[in-house]
Amino acid sequence: MNQTTHSQRDDLRSEARLVRGALDRLRQDLIVDAFAFRPMLPLDDARVSGWSWAPQRLRRHVRWAPHFVLAGVAAVVFLGATSVLARSGPLSLLFTVVQSFLLAAPIVLTLFRPVGAFWLSGAALFFTMAVYAVTGSDSAGYEIGAVLHIAVMALVVLRTRPRLAAEMWLTTMAAGGLMVVFLPRRLSDVVAFAVFTVFVLVPAAAIRAWREERQNVVETRTATAEERSRRTLLEERALIARELHDVVAHHMSVIAIQAEAAPYRVKDTPPELATSFSTIRENAVAALTELRRILGVVRSEDPDAFADADPEAPQPTLASLDSLLESVRSAGLVVEAVITGSPRPLPQGVELSAYRIVQEALSNTLRHAPGAEARVEISYVLGGLGLRIVNGKASRLAKPSPGAGHGVLGMRERVQMLGGEMTADHTEDGGFEVAAFIPVSATPGAAEGKTA
Repeated sequence: MNQTTHSQRDDLRSEARLVRGALDRLRQDLIVDAFAFRPMLPLDDARVSGWSWAPQRLRRHVRWAPHFVLAGVAAVVFLGATSVLARSGPLSLLFTVVQSFLLAAPIVLTLFRPVGAFWLSGAALFFTMAVYAVTGSDSAGYEIGAVLHIAVMALVVLRTRPRLAAEMWLTTMAAGGLMVVFLPRRLSDVVAFAVFTVFVLVPAAAIRAWREERQNVVETRTATAEERSRRTLLEERALIARELHDVVAHHMSVIAIQAEAAPYRVKDTPPELATSFSTIRENAVAALTELRRILGVVRSEDPDAFADADPEAPQPTLASLDSLLESVRSAGLVVEAVITGSPRPLPQGVELSAYRIVQEALSNTLRHAPGAEARVEISYVLGGLGLRIVNGKASRLAKPSPGAGHGVLGMRERVQMLGGEMTADHTEDGGFEVAAFIPVSATPGAAEGKTA
């Protein structure tokens, strides 16, 4: 028995909490935030994009089209209500103008203070009913006020949130019940008004809920795409770190070996010079140790990132370009290579990045432009190395690729790492072009070429 009593009490408390929460939300929405300033923003670029044929000045005004439309509707309502009310009752012109203004103003107010527009529209409806009851004039004013009040509630729901539809409906029906008691209105009129209001507010709330859901989906997709791009960029940086480790480790190993062997090549080596060579070797070995440690941290983020790569294989350079071209040709890509300028040894980091850029660009051609022809241009100029990989339009439909566009991020990261510039965009004939310039200082490049 006691357990049943406790259970009933808990149920009553839960129901009381639900009712209290609903009343708190109603008070917050319709009273506390009644006249909060919520301006309607102009249309975004996506909605104005359909007006690309229009002049730039007109497109700027198109963004404010909803504001102009509502202002125009309010003006029409004001003029129409003034004309109708002036003929329907023995009211002064000033009183008619004031009444018409109260009916039209909430439409404009929905642009800035939507909930406040609801209260003003309700007050206008009550005012027209009171005028009708006192003066015994035609019911045109009341009918206009009722229709406009429903329209304002629909606009408020479209501007705010779906739950306001139920809150405004309940508030309006409560006020309608009071009007039945204190004003000469029939209950059937209020019931008909309530039913008609439901048929208007429910679709408005559904449209608003659909728009919110669509906006959430767009935001989620945008966040997912940004996260995918960020992860791709980090993976590309990890790959670059591994490759640069191999390049730098090679030179540091050469420095350590030469520093160790130098004292034995000179007879009667001064102790100070031998100490300096020993210090150079120790610093080179320490640098190699730090490089391996950093590479281990990078690999620990994704231990399988380089599982398919041969760690003992030498890093590719532009000298390996022919084998790369043969590989993509065997995959069905018709590619032409053009080399201009005088080929010369370049820093290994530049050679490696140039090779990877060409490799990624040709891979993208195979993936996204099947059946297209490609052209690879490599230009050795005085200040650096120029790359241009361009492909034509695909001759058949490409299979969807979830990683579309991420290869461009990796290429751009490599070029920026070396202080270069890169562009990647569609061509006029429907193809795609990747152009990059990697600066190379003449002296370090030549020296490195001799060392290698």
